[in-house]
Amino acid sequence: MSETVFLNGEFISKDKAKISPNDRGFIFADGVYEVIKYYNGKPFRYADHLKRLERSLSEILIDYTKLEELEKIFQELLISNNLEDKHAGIYLQVTRGVNKRVHFFPADIIPTAYAFAFELPSFTQNLENGIKVITQEDIRWLRCDIKSVSLLPNSMLFNQAVNKGAGESILIRDGKVTEATHSSVLGVKNGKVITHPLSNLVLPGITRKVVLEICTKNNIPVQETAIMESELFELDEIIIAGTGSEITPVIQVNDVVIGNKKPGETTRFIQKKFFELV
Repeated sequence: MSETVFLNGEFISKDKAKISPNDRGFIFADGVYEVIKYYNGKPFRYADHLKRLERSLSEILIDYTKLEELEKIFQELLISNNLEDKHAGIYLQVTRGVNKRVHFFPADIIPTAYAFAFELPSFTQNLENGIKVITQEDIRWLRCDIKSVSLLPNSMLFNQAVNKGAGESILIRDGKVTEATHSSVLGVKNGKVITHPLSNLVLPGITRKVVLEICTKNNIPVQETAIMESELFELDEIIIAGTGSEITPVIQVNDVVIGNKKPGETTRFIQKKFFELV
């Protein structure tokens, strides 16, 4: 039985979903996306995700006027696909729409909206045991704060991690840690949590925001400053944080063991508080 998806106002079987080859999302990667996790049918930080989506749309001047309808659409997708009682994700992509191939943004164009639901369980083994990561040069563009569908650089970088038996790639730009291919990066040194400040070089991660809130509430010092590549290997703990990653400990970077190759005390505490929230 084909899964149900949402496309331009309709709930239809996935095998019947059709998008024009002239859609600018296909030709130019001219669009943005968002992924929201639902824990047993309840969205986590829905308002934050919606606010980030609205900002991404605004930054690339896509006039999508149906944001208020999305919550109901997402619930229907969960129900239609028998995911309302499971840990699930909703993927939403909004592109500028269909038009002849021109490099400027056409006027009076109707955006294409596509959404689907999928199972998104916690990666228990990674959460419990931690993962190995590798470092790579951040080859992405200079507007990483926009959640763009143009993810080829991210995919190339993550593919290299997979080929080397790693769980993520930590990205380095001008000698500084920015983030990972699809997650935020936070370090812990002497009990202080350190992460790159929000800028055009990093996505404003929802899980990152939650981690910093947990730290503030529990008197864990936070420093929003870039970690130098040389400092990365001297950290006591490293956390990969994201909607899918949740709070994943890093136990090795390249060939260097972090801590004692076990998730650290601060990471464990943040994990505990995070899952209390969800």
